[in-house]
Amino acid sequence: MAGQEAERRRLPAPQGWIHRVAQWWQRAWGSEGYERRTLLLIAKSTLAATLSWVISYNLLHAQSPAFAPFSAVLIMQVTVYQSLLQSLRYVGAVSAGVAVQAALGFLVGPDLLTFLLVALVALAIGRWPALGAQGSQVATAAFFAYSTYLSASSDLEKITQLGQIILLVLIGCGVGVVINIAVMPPLRYRGAEHGIHTLAHALCDLVSDMYPVLREGEPGEERSRHWQTRAEQTEGLIAQARSGLRTAEESLYYNPRRLFRRHRGRTGFAGYGAVLEALGRTLHQIASLTRSLRQWQQADEDYPYRSFLARYADFLEAVAGLSQVLGELDQDHLREQARQLCQLADTARQRCHEVTEQAERDALPLADPARPYGVLVVEATRLMEEFQHTCDVLQRYVDRQPHDLHDSD
Repeated sequence: MAGQEAERRRLPAPQGWIHRVAQWWQRAWGSEGYERRTLLLIAKSTLAATLSWVISYNLLHAQSPAFAPFSAVLIMQVTVYQSLLQSLRYVGAVSAGVAVQAALGFLVGPDLLTFLLVALVALAIGRWPALGAQGSQVATAAFFAYSTYLSASSDLEKITQLGQIILLVLIGCGVGVVINIAVMPPLRYRGAEHGIHTLAHALCDLVSDMYPVLREGEPGEERSRHWQTRAEQTEGLIAQARSGLRTAEESLYYNPRRLFRRHRGRTGFAGYGAVLEALGRTLHQIASLTRSLRQWQQADEDYPYRSFLARYADFLEAVAGLSQVLGELDQDHLREQARQLCQLADTARQRCHEVTEQAERDALPLADPARPYGVLVVEATRLMEEFQHTCDVLQRYVDRQPHDLHDSD
């Protein structure tokens, strides 16, 4: 199976939207990357929305049952911590909006002046920093509450309907949080490790698609544009990984597993943070590399660039090997993996030198800014520096923490 995977990575990926859809699903099935996280979030949101609808429509027979599934989907975040935080903010925003409408509606009455005052006060409250991204929901809830207020025929019905809005929001948020915790909960002590895995898998998948094509020759406009798009999409993964690292640190205060013997003494994630930042810079370098490949011009056929691209493909293959090991980091086997990474880094460094030597041997115009050769050589050197830094970070923390990557300072 491993041999088949290695052989597949040596061949250029087929083009066309059907093939790319198939490749997207293969990445989702085969690695902990952007694609799998997207599918998981969609599945959990669908389940939470469905259960919320059943409760609000089939059981409570609410007049506005959509509030519950809408709330469940809205607060379904990548992490449980964020779901809890956004739930509190969202419930607070909706409650404030409904309260504003209830107070002004009963004091002023159902006319245009009331709506003007509701909008003014709700929008002002929505600027409160404590509500964060949910601040806009104050006005949204107030407007829905105003509509509900107008449709009610008695004061009792008005109070009942306004209270029902808050109840439905509570149901949706509660179901969303429960689903996020019960179905493959993202909060765990290996959350920071998971962020590194996600970035490394994304890097490995992208580079593994690139080097077989470069080995055969010029990539072409369509492929290079596709690579650049995928590289730019990793910005979101980097942000999510950093958020996951912060959440992993915060989870120590809420996770009961911290009391278990095997988790005692793990009070920091500085090692993970250093590796994650190095991977983030590496992905930025890959994005810059893909932009350089898009600058390839037909006039380059005047230069013997085939051997240069072949050496560059060898270097990227070594990078893929490094990122594959980073995508499998396990604190229980970290010492062995750090040693393996250092060996792979030596191989990648040698291939990086071969890229420069080949460019000089072929007398390529490295100083010409209109040609991509010099930029590609610089990008290879920077990539190598980042990977070497990553290996040094891992080795340093292995030496300090023999059993895991956690920094206990």
